Order: sequence, then structure tokens, then C-alpha cells
Amino acid sequence: MSAIRLTTKRVEKPWGRDTLWPGFPDVAPGGEPVGEVWFEVPGEKDGTTGGPELLIKYLFTSDKLSVQVHPDDKDAQARGYPRGKDEAWVVLDAEPHASIAIGTLQVMTKEQLRESALDGSIEQLLDWKAVKKDDSYYTPAGTVHAIGPGLTVIEVQQNVDLTYRLYDYGSSRELHLKDGVAVSNPVPYVAPYKAHEIAEGRAILADGPAFVLERWTKAGSGTLKGDGRPMWLVPITGTGTIDGQTWQAGEAWMAEGESALTLDEGADLLVAYPKSGVIASIWE
Repeated sequence: MSAIRLTTKRVEKPWGRDTLWPGFPDVAPGGEPVGEVWFEVPGEKDGTTGGPELLIKYLFTSDKLSVQVHPDDKDAQARGYPRGKDEAWVVLDAEPHASIAIGTLQVMTKEQLRESALDGSIEQLLDWKAVKKDDSYYTPAGTVHAIGPGLTVIEVQQNVDLTYRLYDYGSSRELHLKDGVAVSNPVPYVAPYKAHEIAEGRAILADGPAFVLERWTKAGSGTLKGDGRPMWLVPITGTGTIDGQTWQAGEAWMAEGESALTLDEGADLLVAYPKSGVIASIWE
């Protein structure tokens, strides 16, 4: 399979925006705000019953998202899903005072978590972290979290549409307290991996357990080698080519096997692939 450009699906959300991000058309006058853009493999399933292992999204927020949690592989499979949901965020833009809640301020029991979700105090018990452009976070399944307003974020996640809402600020949307509390790990967040650069222009943002996320910023050309794992390429800025096809910001691509890859000067590219373990010679 040569590299393919993924199709986009715009998802309207009440917390979304009318003005999106370079590479994405803004919402037409009178249209509903767009909160997410999904990148999907043409003809594949959405992850509810199968499909590719990873899913890439852009998030555009103008209001707080619900307080939520995702199950791990074991809990999700017990409920009939193919996998759980670890996810990672890369912040592209953040308004002043923008924040993301990850984990709780202190260790809580599941009963305390449930009670705080019912009375609304959960919002104050989360660890709201100030975020800025280029910050990145990997959140394992079971992490209680929420994303605040004023953010443009690329989200890389295990491919399953499975979210348990614990609290939604008094809205009428359905909550999932029984399942959500059961799969939660309500403890302070500890980053499972420290992002660092392993070579000029090659930074590892996360290494498993569900996937590896890298960021490449050095211009050049070579052969992309996935070591048997499919790879997702997400251009943040700039241009380049893959298998002779031009890529640019606002797109996402998937490659399997070996592909000829170039990054033009000024390119900024996210690269994700499933499972843990950084591929040493992924592009040479």
C-alpha cells in the first residue's frame, strides 16, 4: 500500500468555532460551529468495530469540553469494543489563560469522584494546567480530563469512538457515570514520558504504551520505513512530498511499508505509529 491522503470529516459541536485554522475553510455564515475535523482512511470503519489503530483529529474550542474519561483496552473489549483510548494532544495555538484539565488535584476514591460529578464540584477538583503553543501531553486511558476554550489542538488517539462523560456543566447531554467512574483512575497526572529531541529536528513527544508520537522539523529527503507498523503523517506547517504526492498543512496521510519522503524548508510534521518503541531508523 502506498501512502494515501486521508479524507476529512467536519464535526459540529456547540463548543466549536466559526473560524478554524489555515488549511480548513471557515464555517459559512449561519452555519453551526465546527469543533472537530477527523481524518479517516477512505472506506475504513470508524473504530467502533475495527478499522485502523489510530485516529487523527483537529479540535477547535470556544468553550469548555465535558469532563470525561476513556476506558483502556481491557475495559473497552469487555464492553464489545476493539480497543480502549489513549490519546495525545499537541497545542497549535492557545489564547491567553487557556488551560487543559488532566488528572485530579489529589487522590480520590471512585465514590468521591461520583459524588463530585453529581454535585458539580468535580470541575474544581481537576488539575487545570495552563497551556501554550507547542505544548504536548499524552493521556493514558483512565485519566479524568477536560479541554478548555481558546485552543487549537491536534489530537492523536487510539481509533475508537468511546467517551464517558462525567460532568457537562449542567447541559442536557447524557452522562455516563456508571461506566465512567468504573474505568477512571482519579489521581494526579504524572506524564508517562518526557518529550525530548533524539536527533536534530526529530523530537519524540510520546512513546507508548498505545502509540509513538514524533515531531520532525528538519528539511531533507529519504525513505520512510515503518518497521511493519503503519504511520500517520500530519503536516502542521510547510510542504513536502510522499511517494511523489505533495502534502501540506491541513491534511493527514497514512503510509505502510516504505515510502519516499521529503520535507521542504520550514516544514513541521507530526508522525505517529501504533504500539510502544521508537523506530530508530524511521527516515533515512
